[in-house]
Amino acid sequence: MAKDDKNDIAALSFEQALAQLEQIVQQLEKGQVGLEDSINTYERGTALKAHCEAKLKDAEARIEKIVITPSGPTTAPFDK
Repeated sequence: MAKDDKNDIAALSFEQALAQLEQIVQQLEKGQVGLEDSINTYERGTALKAHCEAKLKDAEARIEKIVITPSGPTTAPFDK
């Protein structure tokens, strides 16, 4: 994947990346794209998926924290 594509994806919000990923899935499921275009589209979809997963992980980290209790680790709401 080209460097410009990676920068483009990094600038997307979660919602924008997810919408593009959904379009890619629909496009690939139709099977009406040539082989080379399918490979490029799949690579972009993989990068979009990773971007979405990272955004979700960041959001989760912001709203939960790990708390060590006598009975073991657990999560608690994040408080600033």
